Amino acid sequence: MKVLTVVGARPQFIKAAVVSRELRRRGDAKEILLHTGQHFDANMSDVFFRELDIPMPDYQLDIHGGGHGEMTGRMLAGIERVLIQERPNMVLVYGDTNSTLAGALASVKMRIPVAHVEAGLRSFNRAMPEEINRVLTDHAADILFSPTSTATRHLLNEGIAPANIHQVGDVMFDAAIFYSNKAKQESDVIDRLGLSRRGYILTTLHRAENTDNQDRLIAMLNNLNAAAMMLPVILPLHPRTRQAMEKLNGISLNPLIHIIEPVGYLDMVMLEENARVIVTDSGGVQKEAYFHRVPCLTVRDETEWTELVECGWNKIVGVDAEKFSNSLAQAMTGSPPEWRSDLYGSGQSAGRIIDILLSSPQ
Repeated sequence: MKVLTVVGARPQFIKAAVVSRELRRRGDAKEILLHTGQHFDANMSDVFFRELDIPMPDYQLDIHGGGHGEMTGRMLAGIERVLIQERPNMVLVYGDTNSTLAGALASVKMRIPVAHVEAGLRSFNRAMPEEINRVLTDHAADILFSPTSTATRHLLNEGIAPANIHQVGDVMFDAAIFYSNKAKQESDVIDRLGLSRRGYILTTLHRAENTDNQDRLIAMLNNLNAAAMMLPVILPLHPRTRQAMEKLNGISLNPLIHIIEPVGYLDMVMLEENARVIVTDSGGVQKEAYFHRVPCLTVRDETEWTELVECGWNKIVGVDAEKFSNSLAQAMTGSPPEWRSDLYGSGQSAGRIIDILLSSPQ
């Protein structure tokens, strides 16, 4: 069996690492790895391949920049050329990026089966480009690997055949378990930044809804200014956020907000594990906060990972100053909720995915 894996953004590198390792371990399948180039610089791409022991891509399309339509269209054309050359039995896509959608569309138009890892997530906010990507990919896919019972229910409610849905757990939980010890051994980020355990707030901010809206971005930065009065804030700055902040006038940051370059996966694991609170608009970081048992505030108006809100580990605060302040104070001083080890599977999701792929008709 020949499987073509399409990745393009750092969350996909993490997910693909555990699945690719299992696929290549089996020996009865061949994987072709295609990197669209959506995340392309060393801190957003290369370091992940090195740290996660992902084989270097067989194809690098080097496509980044431009609007959503332009980027997706260029990816679609590039992926199609690879499909014509390789003729895989299956195409494997991850998550909800432009790379995900382009991989799915190119494949179904050539009648090549598509498997979607992390299927069924829904924010029900159609203004999010990621929401459109994930819905279209789910309805194009032949095999849908859902991470949770909530995701499975969304797919069933949309009329997707139950036989095509496989609830396998979350491959990011696999990654958190597998790489935690490696991070402790190899990352010196805590010492390098002069941090202490539970002595800082970790923040990530990159979603278009926050970075492309100046009012929301200013409100969020003001909230971080207030947060830094309680504990230092560590902010690995996404390129999109940096560009958006450079356009702002009249906003100054508290000197206790420490802006750093984007970090690799192992450094990020250590920053997450040792934070007092995590503030983020990233879906992946919301889950990683839970894996590492750190309270999380989500600076969006909704989340796909509703089970984290229901069990009390995550609070949706948007950019409202009062809600942010009250939730931060509670997260810093309150007792942690109960932690459930089965919320995202058993940590064996990759193996289940490969079992299903290898047993599927070709």
